[in-house]
Amino acid sequence: MNFPTKPLGSGLLRLLLVLLFTGGLKGRILPANSQTATDVVNTATGNFRPAADPTTPVQGVTSNPTSVTATVAGRPGLELVKTGDRAAAEPGDTVIYRLVIRNTGSATASNITVRDTLPLGLQFISKSQKASLTTGGTTSDVSSTLARPTVNRSVITFNFPGTLAPQQTLTLVYAAVLSPDAIRGTGRNLAVAQGTSPLGPLTSNTASHLLRIRNGILSDCGTILGRVFVDKNFDGEQQKGEPGVPNAVIFMDDGNRITTDANGLYSLQFVIAGYRNGTLDLTSLPGYTLAPNRYRIENNSQSRLVKVAPGGLVRMNFAVTPTFGEGRRK
Repeated sequence: MNFPTKPLGSGLLRLLLVLLFTGGLKGRILPANSQTATDVVNTATGNFRPAADPTTPVQGVTSNPTSVTATVAGRPGLELVKTGDRAAAEPGDTVIYRLVIRNTGSATASNITVRDTLPLGLQFISKSQKASLTTGGTTSDVSSTLARPTVNRSVITFNFPGTLAPQQTLTLVYAAVLSPDAIRGTGRNLAVAQGTSPLGPLTSNTASHLLRIRNGILSDCGTILGRVFVDKNFDGEQQKGEPGVPNAVIFMDDGNRITTDANGLYSLQFVIAGYRNGTLDLTSLPGYTLAPNRYRIENNSQSRLVKVAPGGLVRMNFAVTPTFGEGRRK
């Protein structure tokens, strides 16, 4: 701010102006580990020069300190860690999961809720949940206070109605069994904890656990067998004198690329049960085109749709014919 060039009549007035416009407030808040009474101390400083003698060096002055008692509320923090009792499992196995929720803040958290999303094929075992509360080095069983979890498909929600004091740890343990569908999933599940505090809602980090799924003896996968051959009579079936075509390429709906052997045969194991689609790549067969079928209209397409039963075996054949018409019967 620019001051008037006309000398002021009083050095005290100049001091007041400097204090009003150039003085700074210096405040400090004493640290608090929880909700406590804290002194907020303020001071002001200012510089002045007497108006009667502009050559006098600038002088400084500091006001007396004033303090105000304020209440500072601590804030809780939630940290979530998820572990399992094994790194790999197969259908029929039972996995024990452990969720550890720790209050890393300086205030109490309440209404703790944990949402755990299981991977495909894992099923929560009812009444398997246990809970314990650790304070310092002492652990107590609080399973009786744990509300019954709610299960919505693959999402399990645990509700702890009690409070979690600073540095306290809540541990939730439950079991899940692997169904045959587990081999189709990723084996990774995610969990997150939430709670409330006087300062608002709380959300923890997202914890994850990866379980490697093995096929085991309960696998429901099937097998596809097939051949690519020269169909001379256009009936869609390979007979004597109709040779197989080597190095033909078939693309499956899941991205798999299959190449026929020297006899035009191929096979694909561990195919997930259900409807599967395969497409013959005609660019891999120079000099050949798709053979017309006189008996089945659907076989006039270069794609095949088959249904693979759990643990079943199904055929997927492709009939071709030379582009120059060799072997065609009148």
